[in-house]
Amino acid sequence: MIRKTSAGVSDGLVWFKSSYSSSSNGDSCVEVASAPAAVHVRDSKVAPGPSLSVAPTTWADFVSYASTR
Repeated sequence: MIRKTSAGVSDGLVWFKSSYSSSSNGDSCVEVASAPAAVHVRDSKVAPGPSLSVAPTTWADFVSYASTR
């Protein structure tokens, strides 16, 4: 996976979208930003909208689980 940074919202976080996002569905993705105390997830179609924040260990558990599916 190659990360692509997202432009636009100035929230102090650096947002990344997976390169696995196809060009035909490029707007139907989630973006992720990592901070020391949390991992933030948002809908790429609504960048200024709400985001979900989870503990880094929770995010790691989710990624581990999702990669086995």
